[in-house]
Amino acid sequence: MFRWGILSTAKIAREHVMPAIQDSDNGVVSAIASRDEARARALADRIGAKHAFGSYQALLDSDLVDGVYIPLPTSQHIEWSLRAAEAGKHVLCEKPISLHADEIDKLVEARDRLGVMISESFMVFYHPQWTKVQSLIADGAIGALRQVQGAFAYYNTDPSNMRNQVALGGGGLPDIGVYPTVSTRIATGMEPVRVRSTVTRDPSFGTDVYANVSADFGDFNLDFYCSTQMALRQHMVFHGEEGAIEVHAPFNAGTYGHAVVTLHNQDHTGAEVFRFSGVQQYRNQVETFVRAIGGSGEALFSLENSKLNQKLIDAVYRAAEHDGWETV
Repeated sequence: MFRWGILSTAKIAREHVMPAIQDSDNGVVSAIASRDEARARALADRIGAKHAFGSYQALLDSDLVDGVYIPLPTSQHIEWSLRAAEAGKHVLCEKPISLHADEIDKLVEARDRLGVMISESFMVFYHPQWTKVQSLIADGAIGALRQVQGAFAYYNTDPSNMRNQVALGGGGLPDIGVYPTVSTRIATGMEPVRVRSTVTRDPSFGTDVYANVSADFGDFNLDFYCSTQMALRQHMVFHGEEGAIEVHAPFNAGTYGHAVVTLHNQDHTGAEVFRFSGVQQYRNQVETFVRAIGGSGEALFSLENSKLNQKLIDAVYRAAEHDGWETV
C-alpha cells in the first residue's frame, strides 16, 4: 500500500482527499502534518492514520510516507512541492499548483532531476464523464464545435477564508476559473490563442470575485464566468453544428447536481443521456496516481498540462487591464 502524508488539515483534505485515500485499493493515509501537532494528532486519530507531525518538514524528513498530498494555501504550493520532491516524495498538489505559469518550470526540473512524480490535483481529469464528452466531440456527435459556454459560482464573503486573501493566493480565477478552462482543454485537445476579459475585485479583500472571459481557440470560442459572490451554480455546454453536449454537474457532482451528460440532436427533438452514478473522482485520482508511479502507463495530469492551463489564467488577468484581445 502506498503511504500518503498530508501537509495540513485543510477542509478539502478532510472532506474529500483523505476519505478517498482511505477508501482506495492501493493507498493509506500514514501521516498528517500541521503547525499544531495536537490538531494533526486529533485528525490522525479520527481517520485512523498512525502518525502525526508538528511541522510539514518533519513529515517530509520521515521515512513513513512515500508521497504527499499538499492542500496548503495556493501561495505555498510551489515551495512545498519543491521541498517534498527534494525529500524524495511523490507529490499530488492541490490546484492551482502555481499562480504564475513560469514558476511551474521549477517543478518540471525537479521532477526530471529527482525522478519523482509531481501532479496537480485536477480531479475532473479522472472523471469518466469528461472521457465521454471528449469521445463524443472526437467522434463527431455534434459536428464541428463552434461554442463552449461555462459557469462556476459560489457565495463566500468570509474574510478569514483563504479564498478571500490575496496574500494566500485567493480569488475566483485561481480557485474555480481554472475549471472551465481545463475541462474545455481536456474535452477538445485544443489550446487557446487569445483571450479577452473583465475582472471585478472586492474592494475590501482585493481578490477577484467575478470574471467574464472569452477565449479564442481558433475553430471555436470558450465563454465563461466565475464568481465567489454569486449563487451556487456550475454548468458546461459544448455547442456544435449538428448538436450540443450539456454537462450538468461538470466539476463537483453531488453538491451541484448529478453527474449527467446530455447529447442533444440538431433540432433539439431528441436527446441521449449518459449517467455516471456512484463515481468517486477523488478516489479515481489517488488510485491512478499510485498506479502510475508503479509503472501502469496511465495518464496523469502533467506539469506541462498545468503550465498550459495557467498560461491561460495569466492571460485573463492581463487582458482585464485593457480593452481587446490578449495573446495567451
